[in-house]
Amino acid sequence: MPPLDFLLFGGLAALAGAIVQGSVGLGVGLVATPVVTMLYPSLMPGAILVIALVLPVATLAQEVRHVEPRGLGWAFGGRLAGTPFGVWLVAAVPERVLGVVIGLVVLAALAVTTWSRQVPRNRGTLAAAGVVSGTTGTASGIGGPPIALLYQRESGPRVRATLAVFFIAGALLSLTMLAAAGRLPVRQVVAGLALLPFVITGFLVAGPLRRYLDAGRLRTALLIVVGTSAVVLIVRNLI
Repeated sequence: MPPLDFLLFGGLAALAGAIVQGSVGLGVGLVATPVVTMLYPSLMPGAILVIALVLPVATLAQEVRHVEPRGLGWAFGGRLAGTPFGVWLVAAVPERVLGVVIGLVVLAALAVTTWSRQVPRNRGTLAAAGVVSGTTGTASGIGGPPIALLYQRESGPRVRATLAVFFIAGALLSLTMLAAAGRLPVRQVVAGLALLPFVITGFLVAGPLRRYLDAGRLRTALLIVVGTSAVVLIVRNLI
């Protein structure tokens, strides 16, 4: 059983992250990863990947009819290609260096999509975003921003449902490959399961916020979440 302070602080972070993801479409890894990494780095990335697998299931239960399946195959292919590289990074690259690099990659992607009138969502961009997502998601538990940025101009339900499908497949893939490489200790899985009550509670609390953001405010909220997560990741690893 994880320590009590992990359940307290990690649980609060998972609760906050679930509220964000339940309303915007991503966020549980972005919010919870820095907290869990600072308190219990030995529980990363498995603990976050476990909750990243379960929370999207709750989203699909409500909004599965809004899934946009076109192009997801290319994103999945990219994720498959990027995941082994993420496993290698976990073993080979110092944690602080990895965190800064991932944060800079996310900020670069955010800048491109924010300043461009329209980033094309085609086979090439979806596959490229999938590769980056597979790498960063497996290495750090933060894999949502590359794909989310391609869907930022869609409606709230479509963003959340489509990302949920991608997150479920991606988390399963990352967990499987980490386990196969001997990089998924049982304590990480147990820690992630211990956070699930907080995650489900956060998703339920997010209901009113979903309705507020769906009234034309989702893109701004999504860009704020992505940008903030990248800055926090960089600062945390530079201190």
